[in-house]
Amino acid sequence: MAIKCIDEIEITGKRLFIRVDFNVPLGDDGEVKDDTRIKAALSTIRYAVDKGAKVLLASHLGRPKGTAMPELSLAPVARRLSGLLGKEVAMAPDCVGEQVRSLVEKLKEGEILLLENLRFHAEETANDPEFSKQLAGLADIYVNDAFGTAHRAHASTEGIVHHLEVAVCGFLMKREIEYLINALVAPERPFVAILGGAKVSDKIGVVKNLMGKVDTILIGGGMAYTFLRARGYEVGRSLMEDDKVPLAKGILKEAQERKVDLRLPLDVVVAKDFTPDAEHKVVTIKEIPSGWTAMGIGPQTVEAFAAVISKAKTIVWNGPLGVFEMQAFAAGNEAIAKAVVASGALSIVGGGDSIAALNALGLTDKITHISTGGGATLELLEGKTLPGIAVLDR
Repeated sequence: MAIKCIDEIEITGKRLFIRVDFNVPLGDDGEVKDDTRIKAALSTIRYAVDKGAKVLLASHLGRPKGTAMPELSLAPVARRLSGLLGKEVAMAPDCVGEQVRSLVEKLKEGEILLLENLRFHAEETANDPEFSKQLAGLADIYVNDAFGTAHRAHASTEGIVHHLEVAVCGFLMKREIEYLINALVAPERPFVAILGGAKVSDKIGVVKNLMGKVDTILIGGGMAYTFLRARGYEVGRSLMEDDKVPLAKGILKEAQERKVDLRLPLDVVVAKDFTPDAEHKVVTIKEIPSGWTAMGIGPQTVEAFAAVISKAKTIVWNGPLGVFEMQAFAAGNEAIAKAVVASGALSIVGGGDSIAALNALGLTDKITHISTGGGATLELLEGKTLPGIAVLDR
């Protein structure tokens, strides 16, 4: 995927429309609660400023559904970004219109203007051609650095590109493409996928696509119990999708036929209630009591999974392997995170819950690549083409 990056083109004096992902949580005081996504875009913004570009930043925030909602204004983001850059970031009253055009025309080299929430206009998510043209009219060059929205064909991620001659990626987007796509196309082997999370239905496409690429798939979390049911085990009150059992059977059969080593838990931690202080115990998968809920993987499973992970050269992990938010059931997920770090493999972790678990353990900086994508990461793992990437210059 040789997509042109911002450092491969001349940008001095040019107006750059940089699509960023500033969809960040705001606190009760209206200020930014977590600036991880803002920090992720800093390298691209700093590069553009240092090169003397006139920088326009565009993002959505929340789901205003085409209505201007003051509580979803990007003004708090402008304040936080100013602090992080040590430089003023001007705030536009809108993202299109005469007032905005006037502000853009006054921009000097190295100055930054943050446009107001794109989704205050319903035309953004509708990928309206006229709205796309208005956005494009503000700039000379398009830069997409919002991997988290690359799976959406919106005006600011896809439509705008049809009205500008140059469309490249930023440094964040480049890293995502290099790690995620290259890991899937030419991985160093053994290649191990760790899949968790609540539902099989969320990961069907991922499992099927990875089947032809990986050597081993380790399945934990809520989705494991649908597979265990497909193998004939009773799973008590554990999270399980009855209607997906036939599908799980089909996936298990396919893995066998393709000689993919698909592994399920051998033992689990079960609890009488879904509460942090519930009575709990470790049982094998043959002994899950009716009325009890499986909350995480047990020590036998940890040992078996860790042995596979220790030999891996490439690891992709998406979704936690249990209710890691409750300390009594977090041990299995923690042990797997430590095994991934200890393996020395090229490790790629995506999905908000998996990242939250790593953050809680202070292991984030020991992972090769943390994907900022969420839905975009899942769609790439499913083998889908992302519209926001497909339109960029090769």
